[in-house]
Amino acid sequence: MGSSSDVPALRRGLAVLRLLAGRPGPVSAASVARELNLPRSTTYHLLAELTEAGFATHFPEEKRYGLGVAAFELGSAYLRHDPLERLARPLLRRLADRMEKVAHLGVLHGAEALYLVREQPRQPQSIVSDVGVRLPAHLTASGRAMLANLPPAQVRALLPSVASFVDRTGRGPHNLPALRRLLTLERRQGWSVEDGFVTAGFASVAAPVFDHGERPIAAITLTFRHVCDTPCGQTWPDLAKEVLKAAEELTVRIGGHAASG
Repeated sequence: MGSSSDVPALRRGLAVLRLLAGRPGPVSAASVARELNLPRSTTYHLLAELTEAGFATHFPEEKRYGLGVAAFELGSAYLRHDPLERLARPLLRRLADRMEKVAHLGVLHGAEALYLVREQPRQPQSIVSDVGVRLPAHLTASGRAMLANLPPAQVRALLPSVASFVDRTGRGPHNLPALRRLLTLERRQGWSVEDGFVTAGFASVAAPVFDHGERPIAAITLTFRHVCDTPCGQTWPDLAKEVLKAAEELTVRIGGHAASG
């Protein structure tokens, strides 16, 4: 059995793994040492151990290190266990019961919002956003909750032209400048709203869920009946507060961190 003195070394090793995972390509040992404020000898020792275990890969010609196959295998095993859905489901169940509205967990799939989990309130409601359904991300509250926390260049890459802006009910952003204005507002307030953008007679409020790198990995949404004959400016802050609480709890459960700023 390991002693307590092994814990700092384990933490340092995990910090190196996180750094490698957060970079777009291999990095040098000197960069790792500098960014983690580690002695060079300690850094080389940790990288050697991680490489031997398969969690890191050494590129000798480049004198750099990247993630190894064992890290990929761990990630694949994580996905096979559906952890995001399992951790989210009880939160959605409680949210749906408490607010008496349909609760969803959605993720981005290209320029679409893909729904992974749906929990009905005690009085079931029929809505279009069922499990497995994909909807235009710029129209859905869940999609925009995630888009609002992506870099502008990534949003532009997902929706590069006016043709990318699918219209369902005549409401919602029809081009990139209009979407950017809406995303700026929604990022500032911390949640997103759609009122009849997807289906006439229904509205949604959503908040983002973040991973350990402060990236929006999913969104939690409440959807409910709401008829509005004219363009509405309602934001439902009371509902948003509850959705935000659930999204923040799921962020904590998966070891994530909310985006700073």
